[in-house]
Amino acid sequence: MAVDPLLKQARGVWETLAAVPVSFSLAGGLDVVTSPASQLAPPSWAGIVVLGDSAIVTAPTDTAMQVLRRILAMMPTSSLTSPDTVRAVLPVNEVLGPAVLGYVSRDGFRPVTADRRIERLAPGHQDLMTLVKSVPPEDADESGMDEITSAAFVVRKGTDVVAAAGFQAWPAAVAHLCVLTAPGERGRGLARQVASAAVAQALADGLLPQWRARPMASRNVARALGFRELGSQLSLRLNQEELRLEH
Repeated sequence: MAVDPLLKQARGVWETLAAVPVSFSLAGGLDVVTSPASQLAPPSWAGIVVLGDSAIVTAPTDTAMQVLRRILAMMPTSSLTSPDTVRAVLPVNEVLGPAVLGYVSRDGFRPVTADRRIERLAPGHQDLMTLVKSVPPEDADESGMDEITSAAFVVRKGTDVVAAAGFQAWPAAVAHLCVLTAPGERGRGLARQVASAAVAQALADGLLPQWRARPMASRNVARALGFRELGSQLSLRLNQEELRLEH
């Protein structure tokens, strides 16, 4: 059976980010490797990415790799990014995620017609940073808006920026979308409007738009724009002492 082109492209992204040779098996299952330089997770963490019915896992050490390979191989692929399931079988100190990974092709993109003026600002613009600082820290962190490398596409209310979207340029020609709306302006379609402008720019630049999200509201914005949820990601900080005992 032919592989979904968008799924194939998404898998190539994470194979590149793994920083060592690794691949999503066409037959399903998982591939576990040692990669201290992996970008699937923070430094010294293990990273799990599931796309379709297969997964790749990067471990910071050979000991961690061997334990992960032995234990995760016994689990269904669909449960590999479930924190509760993973905690039950591995010595985990901390988790990040899970986050859902969505992608959209040029043909699948459903642009939204803006009913408000969309303005472009340089990344790091003072008005953009004012929005970032005005929201709860967890919202700012989730959005990644202070790390965009593209222009920011924004909507103002008066002189204040109340919604913004842009993207971070990732390896493998990926545009990692970042979206943020002021709490008092949510539920009015502003996120869809600014995100649509950012996605259009990414596609015009020849990049693959990627949407990584945990909150359902963010996932709904992505779906409205044509993003398809192809997989998920989980990062683990493992207890090294207990790992050695497992090994």
